[in-house]
Amino acid sequence: MQTLSQSPTDPAFVQNPYPFYERARATGPFFHWQDYALACTPSAAAVNAILRDRRFGREAPPEHAPAIPDHLRPFYAVEAHSMLELEPPRHTRLRALVLRAFTSRRIAALAPEITQLSHDLIDALPAGEFDLLPHFAQKLPVIIIARLLGVPEEMADDLLRWSNAMVGMYMAGRRRETEDRAVAATEAFVSFLRGYVEARRNDPRDDLISHLIAAESEGDRLSTDELITTCILLLNAGHEATVHTLGNGVKTLLEAKTPATALAPAGIEATVEEILRYDPALHLFTRWAYEDVEVMGQTFHRGDQVGLLLAAANRDPGQWDRPDRFRPDRVAKPNATFGAGLHFCVGAPLARLELQIALPILFARLPDLRLAGRPHYADVFHFHGLKALKLKADQRLPAIPSGRIQP
Repeated sequence: MQTLSQSPTDPAFVQNPYPFYERARATGPFFHWQDYALACTPSAAAVNAILRDRRFGREAPPEHAPAIPDHLRPFYAVEAHSMLELEPPRHTRLRALVLRAFTSRRIAALAPEITQLSHDLIDALPAGEFDLLPHFAQKLPVIIIARLLGVPEEMADDLLRWSNAMVGMYMAGRRRETEDRAVAATEAFVSFLRGYVEARRNDPRDDLISHLIAAESEGDRLSTDELITTCILLLNAGHEATVHTLGNGVKTLLEAKTPATALAPAGIEATVEEILRYDPALHLFTRWAYEDVEVMGQTFHRGDQVGLLLAAANRDPGQWDRPDRFRPDRVAKPNATFGAGLHFCVGAPLARLELQIALPILFARLPDLRLAGRPHYADVFHFHGLKALKLKADQRLPAIPSGRIQP
């Protein structure tokens, strides 16, 4: 296994990590990323195999679990109940309870709200040049997930701030001040939700928090701490990646001069899948080995960690023809963006629905939408999202009640 060095905070890498991924791919299915002291794979086959192999998982073997510093205990006390970080049997129990409330029918029923909110946000865009991220890409998913959970919509700014601070714990080059912000956000988030959950126990509504409280599986229910952590996970994961994907997707569609047919009803599903493949929001996810196991000639021992480069796997030429090209008419294949196996993202259907609805509306309402400056990615690896997306649109077509665009 060859060792490569690449700072994840290097400006050139932040703006375009894909050349490094290709350099890593040329060394074989695995390489040692010196800056992370971690074995990593850019191979689609290896990523898919490890995601589905129960000999690997998210939860560290007890004897290899990293020590938690005292100042970070409030953050990890919440993470201790997160199904994202757990393995069976706790993961199985939590996911089953969540899926009883987070149903496909409930997600599909959000389509009219996503449609209306997309139009409302476009109506509120500033005249002239504007930044799509704060005015549209951030607001849409955080408001939708807040409505879904039943959290007051006016809390959206707080939810966004808390979420951004908490996910800072997973970014490269984090510092003590990053950790302190994350802990403060965690404590504020927990305090708010603890009061809100108790209110919903006494006064249930038709919202996801009430349904999570009521969800049972073989007589089992979520504890208050599990419920709070699950709400935080759904709020954070339910919008964080979608914000980046909306921004990355609009940038890609504009730079590629994508034809209108790609956003038409017959083409939008394939276009969204290609956006998710081509420039995803999450680039690195890790797994622990639970026993000695060999993958594509590389042996891992119990307690070893492996980094799965999801974005690199999505551009593996062994899986896709000319993967560095954005082709919305590409025949869709499973990609690594939402993971695979038992940790496959529960929010994937909602993210897809938001993208499939919001993108056609945005481009139909703003038919001359164009870039107003060079897009710039934020230094947030292992996420990959824009710091700003400055756009211009001279025309803003009105929406009519049917949701169609007035010519």
